[in-house]
Amino acid sequence: MSWTVKCLVLPLVLLCLWRLQEGAQACKCVPVHPQTAFCQADFVIKAAVLAKKVVGVYELKYDIKLTKMFKGPHRDFNAIYTPASSAACGVTLINGVEYLITGNVASDGSLHVIVCNFVAPWDRLSACQKTSLVERYQKGCDCQITRCHTIPCKISPDECLWTDFLTNLGNREQARHFACQRIDGSCAWIRGSTATSGYQAHS
Repeated sequence: MSWTVKCLVLPLVLLCLWRLQEGAQACKCVPVHPQTAFCQADFVIKAAVLAKKVVGVYELKYDIKLTKMFKGPHRDFNAIYTPASSAACGVTLINGVEYLITGNVASDGSLHVIVCNFVAPWDRLSACQKTSLVERYQKGCDCQITRCHTIPCKISPDECLWTDFLTNLGNREQARHFACQRIDGSCAWIRGSTATSGYQAHS
């Protein structure tokens, strides 16, 4: 390889590496409590993935079997869409697996999801999460779940303090076993049908 060709190839390689690095850092999501994901989503469904295909250049289509619509336009859907690239926040789903999927409805009525939405295999959800999808999350949508990283954390009566990032980081205790609802005028964590103030810290 001549010196001239090397001079041309090296910048191209460096440019490609820079673009790959830029792409790898393009998708960043802030963790949200499942209740927050439920309240912010246009749709929340339980569905099994049947097949995957590329649509155009930038999008994937997952054929699904819809088994439950918890929130959204209550009609039958047979597909969801996601960016084809993980750098663009595309979601990777496995054929034959049943998922809980939250996402947004496009202007044409199609369902779209990215990794910043809450997506999880159905069999990995806790009993509390599954139960809360039916009514508890919806009832708490007028409350705000506020993340706490360092003590002290101040909140208003309209908030629940999410402290999974301080303790039990691996277990995500509040995310898996608690919902935030308004009780006697203030928002508080509940587990099952019992209110708890164990994670609550009003200002």
